[in-house]
Amino acid sequence: MATRCAAAADLPAGRPRKRARHGWDVAPATKAQITFCGQEVGDMTTMVLPSHPPDYTCFSLLSKGVARNASPPRREDDKDGHYVFAVGENLTSRYKIYRKMGEGTFGQVLECWDRERKEMVAIKIVRAVNKYSDAAMIEIDVLQKLARNDATGKHCVQIRNWFDYRNHICIVCEKLGPSLYDFLRKTAYRPFPIDLVRELGEQLLESVAFMHGLKLIHTDLKPENILLVSSEDAKLAENKDGSFSKKVPKSSAIKLIDFGSTAYDHQDCSYIVSTRHYRAPEVILGHGWSYPCDIWSIGCILVELCSARHYSRPMKTWSTWR
Repeated sequence: MATRCAAAADLPAGRPRKRARHGWDVAPATKAQITFCGQEVGDMTTMVLPSHPPDYTCFSLLSKGVARNASPPRREDDKDGHYVFAVGENLTSRYKIYRKMGEGTFGQVLECWDRERKEMVAIKIVRAVNKYSDAAMIEIDVLQKLARNDATGKHCVQIRNWFDYRNHICIVCEKLGPSLYDFLRKTAYRPFPIDLVRELGEQLLESVAFMHGLKLIHTDLKPENILLVSSEDAKLAENKDGSFSKKVPKSSAIKLIDFGSTAYDHQDCSYIVSTRHYRAPEVILGHGWSYPCDIWSIGCILVELCSARHYSRPMKTWSTWR
């Protein structure tokens, strides 16, 4: 029986239990309260000097660990404007680069150790290209607005800090687990159990309703932009005799990420938004869009999680219907 599901924590008070506990019922660990650090300036964090006269000799600075936390030598960005780094180097004296988590058209995401908060964080390093830097500043504004209005921090990824480092906008966020897309890929694109899809769908609708309540439209909802809070897996027995089991997330808790394309409801809504497999018909047909385009994307996502297949019609096919 122990192989069928992980030990489950009690559900929040007031929520009736309508089914047996599953592996994904385990509640995620409570997150620390968000504290905005503001914009970080320069390559050194604030130092508290001792009461005795300071010693600024080279040997003294080395012994105090300043060199260990120093920034690496300056390098040229690559041809696409990506920041060039090496694992183990520092990103300002506060953050140490642990590994590369991902890369996209916007830039790179690095897992780093935050020496001040004593925790792992995810840092998006935006390409040194004006249009991506401008989009990053919009994303920072959205992230800060979301954090101010989400006291529990349960709907969207939480921003920790942001700063400009060597002409790259860096956005520091809490570190979460894999995306739903990465989890599907890791499990050979096996569909999720229907109970799990139901719980994920409920959270998605709550998170999007939260954004819409702030007059924000995500516009790019897809499995890649939905992260599991926990990286842990659990095994769920599929047959009654337990002869076969598949991996499922240990916790169903999720959060939305990637707000670089987020729009306010008063903006021009005639341009193309969303990844094509999750794009609403009104967007494809050029009829303008609003909040419902997010709801269409959620429907496409839930169908994909149930079947592990794309069912949305490609844009080139829709275009023949005009």
